[in-house]
Amino acid sequence: MVHNVCCYRCGASLEALSLPFSRQDECPGCSNYLHVCKMCVHYDPRVPRQCREDGADDVTDKDRLNFCDWFKPSDSAFDADRKGEEDQARTALDALFDD
Repeated sequence: MVHNVCCYRCGASLEALSLPFSRQDECPGCSNYLHVCKMCVHYDPRVPRQCREDGADDVTDKDRLNFCDWFKPSDSAFDADRKGEEDQARTALDALFDD
């Protein structure tokens, strides 16, 4: 079955991976783990604990691999604006330390 899920961090297509993702699946573009809060449909930075699922355990680091049983990949986890800001910051940092 084809899905439109992209990596939350780099935006790479994850359609080559089958759903549900295994806990150890990594993004083919950036090698980041995919079973993370920021990749989940329940992730919402505007609510307490940044999770809309009341039964989920509290996860402190939303970018880190976790064991949450409520995890369901979101097809809208990638934010192009956030990625653009990260790229600009990385470019500025590289320029600062470039020899």
